[in-house]
Amino acid sequence: MKIQVVRNVLEANEKLADQIRVRTNKSKILLINIMSSPGSGKTTLLEKLIPTLQKKDVKVGVIEGDITTTRDSERILPLGISVSQINTEPFGGDCHLGSEVIMPALDNFDLGELDVIFIENVGNLVCPAEFDTGADYNMVVLSTTEGEDKPLKYPLMFRVCHLAIVNKIDLLPYLDVDISRIESYIRQINPKIYIHNISAKSGEGIPEIADWISERLKK
Repeated sequence: MKIQVVRNVLEANEKLADQIRVRTNKSKILLINIMSSPGSGKTTLLEKLIPTLQKKDVKVGVIEGDITTTRDSERILPLGISVSQINTEPFGGDCHLGSEVIMPALDNFDLGELDVIFIENVGNLVCPAEFDTGADYNMVVLSTTEGEDKPLKYPLMFRVCHLAIVNKIDLLPYLDVDISRIESYIRQINPKIYIHNISAKSGEGIPEIADWISERLKK
């Protein structure tokens, strides 16, 4: 019975996720789900990436997910874009965003005026990978400070993602970390994934991510 309950939850989530894809595709919106552990640099990445996309005339919205607080939304709002905040504490403090909260969050946007909506998922390398948000692409952010072995310890996260961002490369001189080993472990889990190294703090590597997104918009 317990297995059946889990199956029903995931099936319901996937069915609604498919409806989200139909809705966003009809509006010609690219929905990108960003996942990572807490503190990896998701919000800093968005703070640098969104202005870069705006220079390309790409109109962006953001869905912010956290258990509590609106701190990340408050950092994104000065960029002059629409932000929809989801706090999971009222839903039991879920460590992920599912399609059941993404669908109503889309109602807060004028979908006809946007090109890309980013979902900044709750910080966690486990749960978010298990739930389909209806996104067209999944992105994982891994910081160099987390160590080399995270792809091996949390393989599902890297298996479901199309893009892996290795962040905080500016700290490599101070860490006992081999970035080539990180990339090797990621490809061991997902040979087809696109890997890109950045420093969200300095902005290094951000233009290439904007180009990657722009290419998908054209398609």
